[in-house]
Amino acid sequence: MDNAGSNQDKGNGKYAGKFPKIAQQTRLLNILVIFAVIYTLYLAKSLLVPLFFSVFVALLLSPLIAFARKLFIPRTLSAGALIILLVAPFTFLGIELAEPAERWMQSLPKIAAEISKEIEEISSNIDAYATPPAEPVEKERSFFSWFGNDEKTSELSPSQDNTNSVTDKIKQSGIDIGLTLFSNAPFLLAQVLACIVLIFFLLVFGPNLFNVFVRDFPIVTNKRRTLVLVDQIQRELSSYIVTISIINSCLGLATAGVFYYLGIDDALLWGALVALMNFVPYLGGVASCVVLLVVGLVQFGLTSSAFLPAGLFLVLNIIESQLITPAVLGRSMQLNPLIIIIWIAITGWLWGVVGVLLAVPILMCFKIILENLGVFDHWIKLLESK
Repeated sequence: MDNAGSNQDKGNGKYAGKFPKIAQQTRLLNILVIFAVIYTLYLAKSLLVPLFFSVFVALLLSPLIAFARKLFIPRTLSAGALIILLVAPFTFLGIELAEPAERWMQSLPKIAAEISKEIEEISSNIDAYATPPAEPVEKERSFFSWFGNDEKTSELSPSQDNTNSVTDKIKQSGIDIGLTLFSNAPFLLAQVLACIVLIFFLLVFGPNLFNVFVRDFPIVTNKRRTLVLVDQIQRELSSYIVTISIINSCLGLATAGVFYYLGIDDALLWGALVALMNFVPYLGGVASCVVLLVVGLVQFGLTSSAFLPAGLFLVLNIIESQLITPAVLGRSMQLNPLIIIIWIAITGWLWGVVGVLLAVPILMCFKIILENLGVFDHWIKLLESK
């Protein structure tokens, strides 16, 4: 018995020395896998961004396709009708906003020049008050100057550069923004068309592919739970996105109505802009305030009225974000603001503007999946913490 006990102790000691090394190697391997996934997401963003966006839209529209199927309407007809109903309002809005948007794009260099001129005037006034006037210094006359012709000595003043580096950067940034938008327009149009085609095919052929995957693939062990999970994600995510879309649309209409009543130029354009940017929590409101502040400076000049557009939007945004949205969504759809900002920064770095817009829906998907699987309760509490 003693020999058996001693042999067991030796075996435990031998494995005790190996297990920490295996655990350390496993952690390092997990870290490498995470970095590999991040690199793949960044490298394949031109492929993954339209795919993720199309899957989200198809997931939202698939209940309507299923309802039309119960009415014996073919999937092709119902999917085509939904695509037309989805694209037509945005096309009409784009046509209406194309002219003022193009006008603002063409006037960006002029706006940058005006802002730089205002900055130069402010900086020169500050320098005039801050810098005391220099006392004239009398130059000593040499002995030989008494015998020559009297020459007028010109006082040397320090050379002042008329061009300011800050204003030059402002002007150049305005030109760069316009050139970037125009150069990326064909690629953006191609991605939009690819998304429309992909959404159509996902609506027509996606449900059958999903049913075959769940029914026949051995990787899906609990088929019923998979169907329930997908249905739960679909319902909760649809409810969240539809509710947020209605709230943001109302915010944009209210902003456009107030601006139109007060005589602010291109009220519909700024209403559509703040409605779109409000899909990005917290940061979208800040960016809208900055844009509207520039709009006020362009229209009203450097006066107190320049703060009117940004101030009015700030009041409407506070009412929406602090009263309306929490009351409509409730606590189940609330997320921690700090986690949202960090997640938006990560997805924006990975996928750009589309990643910023998809950040919150993707985070909501993770939360819904964890809740329905009943795992990682501490992560759910972290996401919902206030």
